[in-house]
Amino acid sequence: MDADERRMGRAEARGLRHAKELEGHIGILDTFTPTALGVLACASGIYTYLGVSSLLDDSGAFTFFAAISYSIAVSVGIFVFWSYLMRLLPAVKTAGARIGLMASMALGSLAIVAMSSWLNAAALAGAAAVEQHLANTVQEYQASLERAHQIAVSAQGLELDVSRVRQSFEDLGEQEATGDLSGIAGRGAVFRVLRQKSQELETLETQIAAQDPLVDRAFAEGNAILSRMRALTVAQGSVEDRSVTFSEEAVRLAGIITQLRQLSVAPLVQRAAQDLRASVVLPELDGSSDAIRQGQQATITSVLEVLGQRAQTLEAAAQQVIEMPAPDEVAYTPISTADAVIRYASNFAPSWAGAIAIDLLPAVLVFILMVVQSAIRSGREGTRIEDSLTLAEMRAAILAIRDVEEASRPSDPGPGEYEGPPRPERMSEGPKAVGSGPRPAG
Repeated sequence: MDADERRMGRAEARGLRHAKELEGHIGILDTFTPTALGVLACASGIYTYLGVSSLLDDSGAFTFFAAISYSIAVSVGIFVFWSYLMRLLPAVKTAGARIGLMASMALGSLAIVAMSSWLNAAALAGAAAVEQHLANTVQEYQASLERAHQIAVSAQGLELDVSRVRQSFEDLGEQEATGDLSGIAGRGAVFRVLRQKSQELETLETQIAAQDPLVDRAFAEGNAILSRMRALTVAQGSVEDRSVTFSEEAVRLAGIITQLRQLSVAPLVQRAAQDLRASVVLPELDGSSDAIRQGQQATITSVLEVLGQRAQTLEAAAQQVIEMPAPDEVAYTPISTADAVIRYASNFAPSWAGAIAIDLLPAVLVFILMVVQSAIRSGREGTRIEDSLTLAEMRAAILAIRDVEEASRPSDPGPGEYEGPPRPERMSEGPKAVGSGPRPAG
């Protein structure tokens, strides 16, 4: 049993020495921890000021004081919040108190991110985020321009369909002129019907061909605007000034895209195909006999059937172009640096991490202190108060006890009062020599 007690005493002594060693380290760290926390809070306040300044349009004195006041409030709030937690959270012992303080820490951390971290991210990566917004807008405009050009070119391709139908009617007209179609040579009623439709298609073909240079010029101008917009995304200088110029170019490009959409001749071809079979002016049959006139009528009926088939084919080709997906409506919206870092947060994860870390890094220190304080309490567990006193503390305690006794002792005792045990006199002289002094009587 004595061996177990001695072994337990040695374990308690080791735990006590470990606890005192940790307390010594904490005492040294406490000398500069508030300063370090203040530096972190001030750094966060500076970046918060830069973020707030980017949100405020006015640059006057009132705006400056508003921004500086907000940043100071953020710095003070961060410093006080983490100072509270560094002192209180490691010191509490019950599970309920720890859970309550940790919930408070989580809520406070969310508040810090809401009022400071996103502004820090705006200061760190706001300009780059706005440039990312400009680059994405350029890509959207480019896709819209290319889509509008594709639709316009596809509509211009209908010229070949119109030309093929026109050529078929011209060939039928030549056959009628030689008598190979109705069996009657000449340019009579059947020839005039065929000639009428071929002229209508020729006019439509000319209109379509006239659109080619307009489409090419609009597409070239749109590409030139896109080149200038790409240059603005990476140019030197203030991103706000570049955004203004970028907005002007975006308006011009939107007009070019609208122009390309209007240059599509597919609706025109569709209407012409519908008119091709609906508006036929039948000439008077000019045959010299009933048999010839009946032949002309039969031929015209056959021509009208062919005309309807060709018109239906042409209308279907135009409908395919019309049904092509229209280009997306793109409109450039200027954006602030703070909004840009939120919208494109995934592209600037390192900046967000740094902005949040500068505000929430003290949370790591809080957890470190919790672990150390728990280790200190574990080392002191089971030891008595007198066992944990150092030599300096014992000396101070003894001196304090003497001071209390002297303060409670009467300074001038009265007659008959007990003055306490006599104090031993200090020896002021050395030992007497042997043989000196009076000799005892014989």
